Amino acid sequence: MSQASKTVSGEQMRAEYDIHGGVREKYYERYRQGANVVELEPDVAAVFYDAEAVNRALRTLIEVARKQVEEATSSTGTTSN
Repeated sequence: MSQASKTVSGEQMRAEYDIHGGVREKYYERYRQGANVVELEPDVAAVFYDAEAVNRALRTLIEVARKQVEEATSSTGTTSN
């Protein structure tokens, strides 16, 4: 007997858990290529409601950090690789 067909006596899946419209292996190719999955803490997730918002904020942070490094190295006369 498969795991999916085993049920506890009298228990049924809730209507909100209906998976009949699901697409099998929808994200398979993306994960096969290598995806970075990060779990956000609740306070962070409340601000960054989707992946686009998180990526935009991280890119802004990267840009600010790079500019600070450039300014610091130009003021000391050193260069970085």
